[in-house]
Amino acid sequence: MQARAYVLIEAEAGQVAQVIAALASLPGVTHVDAVTGPYDVIVTIETAESRDVGRLVMNDFHAVAGIKRTVTCLAI
Repeated sequence: MQARAYVLIEAEAGQVAQVIAALASLPGVTHVDAVTGPYDVIVTIETAESRDVGRLVMNDFHAVAGIKRTVTCLAI
């Protein structure tokens, strides 16, 4: 069953553009937006299964330089 999630990202100061560029090229990423408020970037991802969301965030997102913290919200 296909899964969709929103990942809220806090980036290091001055790193938002680099974070956006790196995330936009990852498979499963459908939208990447810079936003205002407590988070700097919101990413929409779609994967074949919900457990793939966690793998994508832990293995790929957390490897991107400039990301301080993520919060993942699964769409239901």
